[in-house]
Amino acid sequence: MIEQCYMLAGSIGVDPGPLTIRELLWMADGAARTLWQHTSSIMALITNCFRDTRKYGIVKPSDINPFEIESRPKGIPVGILKDKNLFRKTHVTKLKRKKV
Repeated sequence: MIEQCYMLAGSIGVDPGPLTIRELLWMADGAARTLWQHTSSIMALITNCFRDTRKYGIVKPSDINPFEIESRPKGIPVGILKDKNLFRKTHVTKLKRKKV
C-alpha cells in the first residue's frame, strides 16, 4: 500500500506525505485526463490532415479521448448508418452457427 502511494505521488510529481490515497488518486486521475486531452487533440489533428473529411467527416478530440467516450450515450451514431459497408466493417461480425 505504501509503494502504491509513492508510485501515485511520483507519477504526478508531489510529496505523498500530507496527502491521503484518495487525494492522490484524484490527482493522478486529473493528470491522466489532462494528458489524454493533449494527446487526443494531436491525434485528431493528424487524422484530419490525412483523411478525406468530405467523405468520412471531421474527427474531434472527444471522439478519441477515452475519458470522454465513457460519458457518451451508448448506441450507433446515425451518420454511420448511411454507409452500410462501413457499418458492416466496423460493427458486424460473422457468427458461426453451432450445429445441433
